[in-house]
Amino acid sequence: MAALFFIQNFKISFTDSYVMFLLNGIISAMAVIGVLRIFEYLFNTVTNVSLLELADFNHPLLQRMTLEIPGTYHHSLVVGNLSEAAAQAIGANALLARIGAYYHDIGKLQKPQYFSENQNPEDTGKHEGLTPTMSKMVIMNHVNEGVELAKEYKLNTKLVDFIKQHHGTSLVYYFYRRALEGLEDDQEIMEEGFRYPGPKPDTKETAIVLLADSAEAATRALTNPDAISIKNVVHKIINNKFIDGQLEKCNLSLADLEKISAVFIRILAAIYHARVTYPEVQKSGNNHKESSKENSHPSQKDKTSGS
Repeated sequence: MAALFFIQNFKISFTDSYVMFLLNGIISAMAVIGVLRIFEYLFNTVTNVSLLELADFNHPLLQRMTLEIPGTYHHSLVVGNLSEAAAQAIGANALLARIGAYYHDIGKLQKPQYFSENQNPEDTGKHEGLTPTMSKMVIMNHVNEGVELAKEYKLNTKLVDFIKQHHGTSLVYYFYRRALEGLEDDQEIMEEGFRYPGPKPDTKETAIVLLADSAEAATRALTNPDAISIKNVVHKIINNKFIDGQLEKCNLSLADLEKISAVFIRILAAIYHARVTYPEVQKSGNNHKESSKENSHPSQKDKTSGS
């Protein structure tokens, strides 16, 4: 009888200890997260714990991008891969660069149909009824709208920097050129009116995202991308941003830019290189006939395309 009483008490004691252990773990985890939030706020920084939370593709903003702006979402993922690899190559914060890239274009959620990567066939004429000045205002405003969304979803200020700085003070060249083409003799267009307000990137990570953003978009626009054309467009993008003064505040060295360029070229060539054009096969009875003799012999370029 005494033995039974001891066993029962022991079980109760063990169960209580187990519950207390679990509660202690949960409370400790919550306390650590709370302390990290306070630390981030006081010192204007972001920890890897917070960044990993934002890397979750179930985050409400990333879920919205998937459904509402799938073109921008895919673009942001590629920019994230480019930025992470480039940051690793130069010893910058690779995780911060990747997560910053994921969220840099969230402002396009507000007017998605005005951005080419999200346009359906019926959306392609969205800018035709607008003046170049109106169009550039719509395009440029995705930065301010992104900042407002970031505040609404309580993103860390370090991520807001990526939204503010991913265009720097770059020129919205396409609509600036359209404005110049439509000028009358007595009119004048100021270039400054077609530039993003900035600020320019002030860290290596935000500068990398600026470069990756432009390099990916320019490569995707190539009609027949190959190793040479991709290399040329990446070099052109980085050189133009450097000459335009967009990198003057971020402490990237020329050696860093060489490494970043090499990383971009390698990854973009792997993603966008030309594919083999396979011959069409027509079925006739039990025999398969190729649709054209020319297609049955891929060109040397096709043979070496890698897929």
